[in-house]
Amino acid sequence: MTQPSEGAVDATERQKMLSGELYRADDPELVRARRRCRDLLRRIDAEPDDQVRASLLGELLGAFGSSSFIQPPFRCDYGSFIRIGERVFVNFDCTILDCGLVTIGDGVQIASGVQLLAADHPREPELRAAGLELGRPVVIEDNVWIGAGAIVCPGVTVGRDSIVGAGSVVTRDIPAGVVAAGNPCRVVRELRGERPR
Repeated sequence: MTQPSEGAVDATERQKMLSGELYRADDPELVRARRRCRDLLRRIDAEPDDQVRASLLGELLGAFGSSSFIQPPFRCDYGSFIRIGERVFVNFDCTILDCGLVTIGDGVQIASGVQLLAADHPREPELRAAGLELGRPVVIEDNVWIGAGAIVCPGVTVGRDSIVGAGSVVTRDIPAGVVAAGNPCRVVRELRGERPR
């Protein structure tokens, strides 16, 4: 488990969070950032115009590629630590806990009810009791399809062109070019130039 380093004394809680160190989520800077996020999410979810909503998403997110679309309702912690590429489609009820960087590549399709979770907690009970938390990055590479209700856990990368089956719980990295499914999610088969049926 990541322990605070001696040099971390001068680091802000935000810096610790993004570097994967133990941090305090009740830090005033982080609380303000989450409030800003909630305010923007309320406006995004209530906005009927797709272009205005895209502009608000551009304000919320760290990056929001052209021709990308998020179907509300949408939930996240901060927004500013989410990077979404070009031509990404995110369906209803997606939750992204972005206390670590969450990177979504180009051409990704995310079905309804998917959770991308960079949020983690120490395994040691005394550290949890002390209110310390962790963040570990999540990476969804280009052209991935994540099925409905799938959960991608902290620190996981899903490789380019892969498919994650509906309802899967992804606890480990998924290589490029495969179909993976289950709880825990495992590779089912490779994709080799398959055509839609």
